[in-house]
Amino acid sequence: MARRPLPRILSSSSASIVRSREIVRTAADSATDVLHPLITISRGLRLIAAALRGRWAATPKERRSPALFLTAAVVLVVALIPYGPLLALITVMGAAAWKGREKPVVKTGPDEAELARLQALYEALVPYFSVPEDPNPLFAHGGEWDKTFSEYAFDDGGRLTRLRVRYPAYFTDGEPAARARIEQLLHAKSGRGREYHFVWDEEGNQLDMTVLRALETSIAAQRFVTSPGETVLGFTDADAVQRRVPVTVGGETQDAPPVIWRTGPRSTEPHLLVVGRPGTGTTTLLRSIALQALHHGDLLIVEGSGTGEYACLTGRSGVLAVECGLAGALATLEWASHETERRLIAANRARQAGRPAPEDIKRPLWILLDRPSVFADLAAADGRTDPQHLLQVPLRHGRAAGVTVVVAEQFDTLDDLSEPVRSHTRARVVLGPASHGQVESVLGAPPHTTPTPDVPPGRGYARLGTGPVLRLQVPATPDPYDDATTEAHRQAVLDLLPGREAPVEATPAQASPVDPTPVEAVPAEG
Repeated sequence: MARRPLPRILSSSSASIVRSREIVRTAADSATDVLHPLITISRGLRLIAAALRGRWAATPKERRSPALFLTAAVVLVVALIPYGPLLALITVMGAAAWKGREKPVVKTGPDEAELARLQALYEALVPYFSVPEDPNPLFAHGGEWDKTFSEYAFDDGGRLTRLRVRYPAYFTDGEPAARARIEQLLHAKSGRGREYHFVWDEEGNQLDMTVLRALETSIAAQRFVTSPGETVLGFTDADAVQRRVPVTVGGETQDAPPVIWRTGPRSTEPHLLVVGRPGTGTTTLLRSIALQALHHGDLLIVEGSGTGEYACLTGRSGVLAVECGLAGALATLEWASHETERRLIAANRARQAGRPAPEDIKRPLWILLDRPSVFADLAAADGRTDPQHLLQVPLRHGRAAGVTVVVAEQFDTLDDLSEPVRSHTRARVVLGPASHGQVESVLGAPPHTTPTPDVPPGRGYARLGTGPVLRLQVPATPDPYDDATTEAHRQAVLDLLPGREAPVEATPAQASPVDPTPVEAVPAEG
């Protein structure tokens, strides 16, 4: 049986479609040419309207009424003069045509300089992401970078701000040393002086690199919205924590992501260690913690540097002692050790009797030590006990007794800290410029960013127990008695200081924390 030929309309459908597309494209080009003046004027009017709207939004409210009156007067004058409306229309159309004469250029891809930078970065990664046995390598000299760089972004200066790299599955991304080599290379090739964040997707064989924004440094000391037992160490990236607290910056209130350290009986990190170099903000952090601790507790301060950084707290309500000498430090810490034992005994007796804890042991006691290694050298020279040995009881039993210990030390004398201080301070903070190895030695884990050599005071990293390593910016809490302090920061600290206590004459039944014989002053039974 003979086959029928296909209908003509079906056999020539492809040619008709091509012809129709050409007709439509020609008509569109002709319409664009004809309507080009109208399109230009419309674009100019839109730009003029946007500029006027922005100008109106930026005008203060008290000046809007005079502006409206002046505009109405100009419109009235133009309407009354001969040919005024026609001249105004011609002027507006001319201005719109001039404003919309150039179509904004939309960037659809990298320029030549950015292409060269991507190709150079690709070539630099070839020795690390390729092996001779690979028959079809992703990275090869003279290869195409667009097969491995799926996402990228540049800033106005032509430097990379975001990059996604797809690497071969045989790369040893589970080894920290291999990761560190890639991160160091990307950091060097993408531009130094910035902080980069790296996220390794081992399942998908992808690496995401992003440039982190600088943390907010304008947040000063203030009363933060926290619960009892919560202390704001500083502020971090918005995507690093879920909580937000309201802060006042420049007279305006905004929400900021805090790094909150929880203390008390249920805390897993009851004590804190702060490490840094001189001028990096370790004393500022301790001063900020002291101002927050005074809201709900009592405070003991032992300063080894002897520079008087805590003189503003002397004699304040809730501040039991501020000691700068060896004798006072030994007496204060000995009293704190016996006070911890007294609290433990009182709490144990209350639990055995089925009664709530006494009121005199519920108020938290904070012990702040700034550079205790200085006292170790002085005690060794004088044949006395190292004050750090008196911290064993508060460190071991402080969580149950409501005693919190905060120690600040420098990198140079970090080895002089005693073993109890190192083992019981599981909340750690590193401030100032530090290498990956130094940060990891203190925090127990390396940061996921590249530390920069120049950072503002109070900038560093924090890790609470076994949690993630977070970037940290300590709120500005300077010494209000320092002449170099700005008036705004000085007043912010003075507003948080409690009132001074009236001096009370000592009696045989009363003993201060700095009494060298505090055991008789505080009975063991509570």
